[in-house]
Amino acid sequence: MNTTIKYLSITFCIGLIASSCKKSDSTPAATVYYQQQDQMGRPAINTVFINAAAKDSFNTTIPSQMPSLFTNKMKTQLLALNPGYTTNLLTLNADAFTGVLVNDVLGVSTTGVTSFYDGTNVLTGRALGDDVIDVELILIFGGPAGAANPTLTSDHVNGNDKAFLASFPYLASPW
Repeated sequence: MNTTIKYLSITFCIGLIASSCKKSDSTPAATVYYQQQDQMGRPAINTVFINAAAKDSFNTTIPSQMPSLFTNKMKTQLLALNPGYTTNLLTLNADAFTGVLVNDVLGVSTTGVTSFYDGTNVLTGRALGDDVIDVELILIFGGPAGAANPTLTSDHVNGNDKAFLASFPYLASPW
């Protein structure tokens, strides 16, 4: 009797092992490769300066290759938006300004204030409260003093709906 139980147990275990080793009829899942879809180092730069036909190319180009591919397109767009453009608040002419913007990366100051523009620090990063759209509008339409075309230098959204938190994660809580 004990021998029969042992044989049945061994047979059951062998059957269990054999059935778990059975080759699957399904094909393995395909390898998924991810592709960058949007550059957005600096907010709204590609939205404003890159036309629809070139957006995919811009968004997947590494920053070191952007100047050779997009500087002329961005300068053309800048001058189309503001045909009277001479220099901006940063004293950058059209060539210099598009040269700064064409590398769509967000800088970070490791030795000073991080700010999109706070009157002194320019494009050294971005603080949550920075009004980046107003800064960009001033740099495009504001002229050398930043005050030309006053109707085009602000989106009139002057702050977040709720205050940012003082500690991580810093973002304001939902309404």
